[in-house]
Formats: sequence, C-alpha cells, structure tokens
Amino acid sequence: MDVTGYLARLGLDPEPPSLAALRRLHAAHVERVPYEALEVQLGRPTPLDPAASLARILRGRGGYCYHLNGAFSALLHALGYRVTRHLGGVQGSAADAPNVDRNHLALTVTGLPDAPETAWLADTGLGDGPHEPLPLREGTYVQGPHTYRLRPSAVAPGGWRFEHDPSGSFTGMDFAPGVAEMADFAAKHAWLSSAPESGFVRVCVLQRRDAAGVDTLRALTLDRHGAKELIESPGDWWAAAGDVYGIPAALFTDEERERLWRRCVAQHEAHVGGKGSEVVPSA
Repeated sequence: MDVTGYLARLGLDPEPPSLAALRRLHAAHVERVPYEALEVQLGRPTPLDPAASLARILRGRGGYCYHLNGAFSALLHALGYRVTRHLGGVQGSAADAPNVDRNHLALTVTGLPDAPETAWLADTGLGDGPHEPLPLREGTYVQGPHTYRLRPSAVAPGGWRFEHDPSGSFTGMDFAPGVAEMADFAAKHAWLSSAPESGFVRVCVLQRRDAAGVDTLRALTLDRHGAKELIESPGDWWAAAGDVYGIPAALFTDEERERLWRRCVAQHEAHVGGKGSEVVPSA
C-alpha cells in the first residue's frame, strides 16, 4: 500500500484518524478519483485486488465500486481506521426490488476517536452518491443538491438501506451487516464486466462528485444537473475525460481511443433512436 502516493493523488497530507480527517479523505476521493469502467468498454478484465486498483488509481484512472471502495478501504486501514467491507446491492430503478446481490461493495467506519459511538457509511463507489460520509442513523441528510435517506434494511436484517435523491442515477442500496472479503464479489464482478446485459457493458459512463453536485458523461452527453452538452468529436470527448474527470488520453493508445469513441457514438445513436446520426466517428 503506497500510502504516500495515494494521499498525493488525493491532494492530502497524512493525519491521525478523526471524523474531520475521514470527511477530507472521502470528499477528496470522490472529487479526484472518477467512477468509470473504461476497461469494461475495451473488453479487458480487471482484478479485484485492492493493490491492483490502487496501481490504476495512481496512474490517473478510477474504477467502479469494487475498485474504488476496495482501494479506499485499504488506505483507511493503513491509516489506522477501523473499516469494514460489506456485501451490498444497488437498485437501478424503482422497478428493482431491494436486495443484497453483491453488485456493490459497501464500507463502514467505526471507532473514530472523536465519535466512538457512531458508525459511518463511507462509500466512494456510488458514482453520484454522497460527497462525505453519512452517520448510520435513521434520518434524512442533505449534501449539495441531493437529499438522502438512511434506514434499517428490510432485506438484510441488521444492515442498512441508503435511498438516493430522486434525481440520482439509481434508487437505493442495501448492505448486510457482516464482514465481506474481496473474493465474495468475484462472480458478480465477472458478470458485470462481461455480460451483455450489464450496465457497465451497455453504456460508457463517467461520474465525478463534488460538494456542489455531479458531472456525468454518458456516451456522448455531458450532464451537470440538467445542463447538458452533446460532445461531437473524439477530441472533445477526450478533452472532457481529462478536464472533468482527470483521465489523461495519453493512458490509451490511438486504437483504444478510437474504439472507445466509436462505442460511445453507437450507444448514443441507440439511445436517441438514430437522431444522433449526425455525430460521425473520426476516421
């Protein structure tokens, strides 16, 4: 665990565990390490090992929940925090019944010196989820433009349910109370990375959270809370990847950049039913 390099990636200095320090770590992580699955779009498997996820983060990349929370939990542990990984389940729409189907790795932190009686949901892998940790107490919490709700889970006794703001990209997430190991997510990770039905396969999505809101790039549409911009060239797409999400185009070969662009064009045209046909891939 390269703690020094990880903290440098987050723009932070080392400090002892505390609630304020945890908030700084969490906020910096969701602001600087993007939620993305570009490796899935390129058809490349990614390991679950937090060390491998950290190596990719240190190169300027991100990942989805298994990578982001896997690496973040390892960092917290190295810094002296009492952090636990949990089996979770994210529901993408109201039509999805609450569940804990292992499509999400959730994190909690306990035993903070200045808040010893409170457990915290510290989840950097929810895309447009919380900017800072949430106390595991039933109630409503406002962060920026989003209002969240926490309550005991109805499907995981002893666990919790996070309900997203109605404007969020998913409806909710339940997680179980027990301790999970990274290997517990291997089968679901393989499915999410390769199955044609997987959302990570079907649509290229990048997200970055800050205190005021969320930047989402879905195929060719860059969206900041309804302020949408259609990206019409591969140069502009990679400029957005770098400027908004901190992903340097130089990390990808010319062929990989072209392949990602063509996939995003196809996904956009499928979404708009052909109305996006004026967006032509580069030669």
